[in-house]
Amino acid sequence: MNSEPNYQNNPLHGVSLKQLVSEIVNHYGYEILYAYLNINCFKTNPSIEAAVKFLKKADWAREKVEGFYLYQFKSLPRASAEQFELPPRDRIVPPEQQPGPPAELSLEDAERLREKRARKAAEHDRNGDRRPRPEARPRSDSRSDPSPRSAPRADSRRAPAAASDDPWAKWKK
Repeated sequence: MNSEPNYQNNPLHGVSLKQLVSEIVNHYGYEILYAYLNINCFKTNPSIEAAVKFLKKADWAREKVEGFYLYQFKSLPRASAEQFELPPRDRIVPPEQQPGPPAELSLEDAERLREKRARKAAEHDRNGDRRPRPEARPRSDSRSDPSPRSAPRADSRRAPAAASDDPWAKWKK
């Protein structure tokens, strides 16, 4: 029995990231994509090449765009709870679910969706159900993730030690 999942049942199977971005940009345009996804590569100097380059580096953004492709552009029903936990490329779409025509999206609908999300976030904040926002998570680049040799030492916060307390004093002579 084959233990590998059947990726043939996923509309993303065999679709390159460049092809995916090209299809949704040609259908919706950059303004709609930015309004719905809130990813700056669709707002600041938008191009397919720049978007693909960014999406290859940022997993969270790529998964967001792939989810948009599946559920807005291909009009598939929402995934089950267990499938939703997987990245969009790993999800299995039941054989009876076939992609449909792209959803009709507008900037007005995007604004209503943004307001709805803001209300929901405010409600979660009031109830104490706060999850860390993506911008609040620690960054993985070198600016916010110092290596151990560049990290400040615990004893560097104290006042300067006397010469007799200096472990290197005998080597300085």
